[in-house]
Amino acid sequence: MHVLVTGAAGMLGRKLVETLSADLELFGFEISKLTLADVVAPPIPSALKNIASAQTVDLAASGEPEKLISGRPDLIFHLAAIVSGEAEVEFDKGYAINLDGTRMIFEAIRHESMREAYRPRIIFASSIAVFGQPFPPRIADDFFTTPLTSYGTQKAICELLLADYSRKGIFDGIGLRLPTVCIRPGKPNKAASGFFSNILREPLVGQEAVLPVEDTVRHWFASPRAAVGFFVHAARMDTAVLGSRRNLTLPGLSAQVSEQIDALRRVAGERAVRLIRREPDPDIQKIVAGWPEDFEAQRAKELGFVAETRFDDIIRIHIEDELGGAGA
Repeated sequence: MHVLVTGAAGMLGRKLVETLSADLELFGFEISKLTLADVVAPPIPSALKNIASAQTVDLAASGEPEKLISGRPDLIFHLAAIVSGEAEVEFDKGYAINLDGTRMIFEAIRHESMREAYRPRIIFASSIAVFGQPFPPRIADDFFTTPLTSYGTQKAICELLLADYSRKGIFDGIGLRLPTVCIRPGKPNKAASGFFSNILREPLVGQEAVLPVEDTVRHWFASPRAAVGFFVHAARMDTAVLGSRRNLTLPGLSAQVSEQIDALRRVAGERAVRLIRREPDPDIQKIVAGWPEDFEAQRAKELGFVAETRFDDIIRIHIEDELGGAGA
C-alpha cells in the first residue's frame, strides 16, 4: 500500500508520521511506499528511510496535485491548510490553498481514475469552524453548517465536495471535523485559536504567555495524541457505515479558559499560572465569539473515535510527549 500525507511538515502531519515510525503496521496493512508532501521538505524519521520520500509541493500551483496523485497512493491524509487566523487575513491565499488546492487533489484523483481503475481512501482534516452561531447549548450531529470565518467556509465547501466525489465513487472519503488541538507543541502559529495552547505551553517551560480573551470563553478541545488517533481510526474503519454522511464531528472536551487555567494550576502549580498575562485583543475576541463551545459527537463516538475527558490529562500528555515528563 502507498500512503500519501499532505501537510506532512505541519504539527499534525509530523505527529502522524512519528507515530507511524514507531508502528509500521499502524494502519493495519503493510506500507510499501510513504510520500510526505508540504511547501517545505517534511522530515523523515530514520525508521521510515527505506520507504519514505519527501516532496516540496505547492498544492495551489498548476500541475502539482497531479504529480502527487500520479503515484496512485492507496491512502491519502489531506492535512495541508492555511490556518484560521491567516486565512481570515490572507483572503486569496486561504481560498487558493484550503479550497482550490483541495479541489485540485480531488480532481487529480478523478482524472487518474478515468485512465485506469483507481479509488483511494482520502481522509480530510476539516474543522469545527464549519459551524457558526446561533448555537444550542450542545451541538448535535445534525446541526447545520453556517461558518462565520473564511477558514470555516473553505472547510465546509470541501466537505460538500468530499461527500459528492465519494457519492460518485471517485474516492472513499471521510472528513474529520477536528476540535481545536491543544496543547500544540512548538512555536505559536497564526491560528486564531493559538492562545488556547500558548497559555499552557509557555508557562509549563517558565515563559510568559498572553491571554487575549475573557476567562469565560468556552471551546472544544482534543490533544495532538487524540487527533492522531482520529486519523488512524479513520484509516482502519469500515467506511460503509458512513453512508452518504461522510463528514464527522469528532469527540472532544468542552472547557472554559478558566478551567484550562485551573488544570494548569493543579498540574504545574501557581507559579505557572502567574506567567499568564491578560491582554485583550478585539480582533481575536470577535473571531472566537463566533466559535462553537460544546458538541454531542454521538455518531463519531459510536463509530469508535475517542478523546480526552479531563483537561488535566491534556496537559499531562503534553508534558509526557514534549517535555520528557517534566515541566518547568
